Amino acid sequence: PQKTSFHRSQTLDFKNGYAFSRLPREGVGGETLFANQLSQNELDDLCNQGATLTYGPAKRAAPSRFTPAFVAFDKKVLKFDAYFQEEVPTSAEEHYRIRQVGIFYYLEDDSMCVIEPVVKNSGLLQGKLMKRHRVPKNEQGDFYHWKDLNLGINLPMYGRTYRLVNCDSFTKVFLESQGIALNPPEEMVSDPYTELRRAPVQKPTVPAGPDPLRQFLIYDTKVLRFYAIWDDTNCLYGDRHPCVIHYFLADDTVEVREVHRKNDGRDPFPVLMKRQRLPKTFVDKNKNFPSCVLEITDQEVLEWYSPKDFAIGKSVTLLGRTFFIYDCDKFTQNFYREKFGITDFQPVEVNTKPLEKVPQVIPPYNGFGIPEDSLQNCLSLIPKPPRKDIIKMLENNLKVLRYQVALESPVPEDKNRRFILSYFLSDDTISIYEPPVKNSGIPGGKYLKKTRVAKPGFTPENPIYYEPSDFTIGSTIEVFGHRFVITDADEYVLNYMEANAESFPTATLQSLRDHFRPRHVVVDTVNSGIPKKDLDDLIVEVQKDLKLQEPFNTRNFHEAFHHCDKDGSGLLDKGKFLDVCDKFNVPTSTILLKKVRQKGCCACGIPHLQFFQKISS
Repeated sequence: PQKTSFHRSQTLDFKNGYAFSRLPREGVGGETLFANQLSQNELDDLCNQGATLTYGPAKRAAPSRFTPAFVAFDKKVLKFDAYFQEEVPTSAEEHYRIRQVGIFYYLEDDSMCVIEPVVKNSGLLQGKLMKRHRVPKNEQGDFYHWKDLNLGINLPMYGRTYRLVNCDSFTKVFLESQGIALNPPEEMVSDPYTELRRAPVQKPTVPAGPDPLRQFLIYDTKVLRFYAIWDDTNCLYGDRHPCVIHYFLADDTVEVREVHRKNDGRDPFPVLMKRQRLPKTFVDKNKNFPSCVLEITDQEVLEWYSPKDFAIGKSVTLLGRTFFIYDCDKFTQNFYREKFGITDFQPVEVNTKPLEKVPQVIPPYNGFGIPEDSLQNCLSLIPKPPRKDIIKMLENNLKVLRYQVALESPVPEDKNRRFILSYFLSDDTISIYEPPVKNSGIPGGKYLKKTRVAKPGFTPENPIYYEPSDFTIGSTIEVFGHRFVITDADEYVLNYMEANAESFPTATLQSLRDHFRPRHVVVDTVNSGIPKKDLDDLIVEVQKDLKLQEPFNTRNFHEAFHHCDKDGSGLLDKGKFLDVCDKFNVPTSTILLKKVRQKGCCACGIPHLQFFQKISS
């Protein structure tokens, strides 16, 4: 009656993620439970034997609930250790390879998968070799079952034969509980190539002698430098090549580098001979042994090159090339002074006399373009246009001196041809234009495009061009083989030269003044002697009188007056004037002509020519 605790002990628990029930350790309220004295068989009989009741048999217990396989065997996997053999046809070191795998059988859905443990730097595709699925057993459509698995058997799957050698404890307990007798486990087979790689490497026995490691530690980064000349002038296109010889004391190797100069015409390869040990004396070989062997071993060489073989003023032959050493650096001098006791390091003079510079010969001018432009092809590979005087072009822009010239030619048709020569002061160029004349048979137009014209007898190195001072009235100029005579000029030419008289010679300026003086006298006489109104009235009267005559040829009338005017002054004397009038049937005895002669009479008959030119127009 004094009992107050009636709790029951916990019988449900989880282990490794699985729920299970266990026997109570204490009774109700924490009472002590005594160990069961019955055997296991008696306990099983008590569980299976129904109680005999006084009032008839007991009711039959309800059947247990159905548990599906995916629930009963959830997360229950059989694991087997296996291996398979794989051929290696592409390697000379191994003929086959042993690959260790793990085969997993999932009881919940009878699926299988094969996983190979990943080995670092194996070079193989490892991991899951076969994904999880039901594996076919034969061609009849049967699948592998856990009853087909055992130790020490061969399991073929998809062309590979797996050898099952062992399994884990859960797999062993499960198969034995299902009445399968397991074969004894086998030893896992290892890959022979992997075992060979894991074996310790035997170090080669080094014969007694100088320790190369000690030499490396002492002389590392210490290099002897010699300056040498490789004379290759005996060969075709040979030359003297300056080189630098490096001797590495750490491993007794030699390197040769060629010193390149600017524009020496060679490819800028820095290394002439790569760093290597160079043999000095070879072992006597058999005559039948080929001599084109590139690899040289210690057994074939009696002596290698060493620091004692290099000295200033000495020639050394390295791989068939002879180098003459003429100098070395400070470190090399100190090394030889301490190691060999050499004190004389006087450099040898190897500089040759510089070649005489061949003077450049300018070829003769070929006539194409201007000489300055053609000369650029001889001075540089990529010709540049000649420089222009920009200041002169800006100061003399649009300033042109024009002259009338006549062609000097033995051809009769060229005697009456007249040209306009234009001299451009901005760039000292000349252009020639021929005014077209109707029915002359010559089209006229541009005769010479704008270009500089040199005087005859010039040289391409020092050409002399025509200047305005060379153009005087009556002078002859030669333009590319054609000779022209200057017969007239614009009044602008005279005005420009008078404004810049200090830049032109006196003879040129006086020639133009003498040429323009008669024209100025004519203008002054006409403007001062005859009133304009009276002259116009006389012209009208004379024109009316000429219309009564036969048809008048105006063109021939003009040509006749110009032919009589030899000097081009516009003046005719009285006798020539009357002869021209009689030739063209001009009524010289009329009253009008007498009036004209009275109005315009003078000592030289100056107005007569201009007067009849106005009449004919």
